Amino acid sequence: MNKSELIDAMAADAGISKVAAKAALESLTDNVTKTLKKGGKVALVGWGTWSVSRRAARNGRNPQTGATIKIKAKNVVKFKSGAGFSKAVN
Repeated sequence: MNKSELIDAMAADAGISKVAAKAALESLTDNVTKTLKKGGKVALVGWGTWSVSRRAARNGRNPQTGATIKIKAKNVVKFKSGAGFSKAVN
């Protein structure tokens, strides 16, 4: 499912216009992004939790040449699914 298909499904399920569904989806993604950017986490009970984790700098290998390269430290987004969501998918 892509973004436009999700918007169509949200509009149909909620009985709202596609414009309103798109605004709701963009609000969700914007707010999750802003919260994670500030170092916080977003938890939707029963569905899952987004958080930010720091990945340390490390050495890697260039697959073309085999040379060792340095990979910089960076923040990565993690998602841990909730019990209800995991049960629904399995």
